[in-house]
Amino acid sequence: MLLWPSGPAPTTTQPPQQLLHAEVTAAVAADCTPGSGSGGCSGLTLRLADGPVAGRDLVQLVPVEPSTPRFAVGDRIVLAWSGADPLDAGSYQVVDFQRSGPLIWLAVAFALAVLVLGRWRGLAALVALGLSFVVLALFVLPAVLAGSNPLAVAVVGSCLIMFLVLYLTHGFSARTSTAVLGTLVSLALIAALSAVFSVLARLTGLDDTTASLIATLGSPVDARGLLLAGFLIGALGVLDDVTVTQTSAVWELRRANPALGARALFTAGMRIGRDHVSSAVNTLVLAYAGASLPLMLLFTVSANSLGQVLTTQDVATEIVRTLVGSIGLVASVPVTTALAALVAAREEVKPQR
Repeated sequence: MLLWPSGPAPTTTQPPQQLLHAEVTAAVAADCTPGSGSGGCSGLTLRLADGPVAGRDLVQLVPVEPSTPRFAVGDRIVLAWSGADPLDAGSYQVVDFQRSGPLIWLAVAFALAVLVLGRWRGLAALVALGLSFVVLALFVLPAVLAGSNPLAVAVVGSCLIMFLVLYLTHGFSARTSTAVLGTLVSLALIAALSAVFSVLARLTGLDDTTASLIATLGSPVDARGLLLAGFLIGALGVLDDVTVTQTSAVWELRRANPALGARALFTAGMRIGRDHVSSAVNTLVLAYAGASLPLMLLFTVSANSLGQVLTTQDVATEIVRTLVGSIGLVASVPVTTALAALVAAREEVKPQR
């Protein structure tokens, strides 16, 4: 409640633009400067689907460069309209493709896959996923924009998401509460390590995206705090998986052999946990590597040495993110297994049906 955003939300300093939809009806090679004969651009004839002059055609020149997309007849695109004369083609700018259709179909396929396999528990997982986005949209993002400490907001937001997801998906039980405790301890460790090593490694968090955010808001932003918040939220999903799996493994071991005490349960659970943590850490490393693949390729072809590349701001950030998250994952296995063994050993075993 102390971190809940209050007051008016910050506004952008950039002039507002309205996004409109259009379809490419013709695409021909054209000069970027009329009459120059140098080519280098694509002349697109666009039919507006909405806006003040819906149904009319307009022509846009788009540079043809290695870093720009290619447009063809039939492509559905997005235009930015400055609000000026709607009949002037200069008031519009091609900004992106329309992607709502494929994304909706993909989301439907994902939901069906979860429901078919998980049934009622899958439905609960989908509801929990929706609530996670609600927490991010209504609390985490507004609180950061309101000036609250991003790391504190991320810790509170992650805990709230964890409570909603775990209890809604797995029910209120000692087993779920054990997974919650294990996740809390691991989150605290990740937060502490992130704060310490971001200072020691002099990570500023001032990448291109953050710089654009500062330019858009026209006010200073706690860039390092945003970086730490990203570390924490990014590791939460994998942490949930590890702690829930370890807790379930210990409970199933106890059900299979009610004579097992806390020490025996911990030992057996750790044998499972070692296999699990090795694959989970590899998953986390590959996930971060995949997200940073263009960056890795850029530095691969640079003339700098390996040591210089690894210590640059962008690469060092990903290294700290990966290693801190991996340490939290590794620590979550013995912590959660020990908690689960202590609780499960004292819980009455119900007969299997």
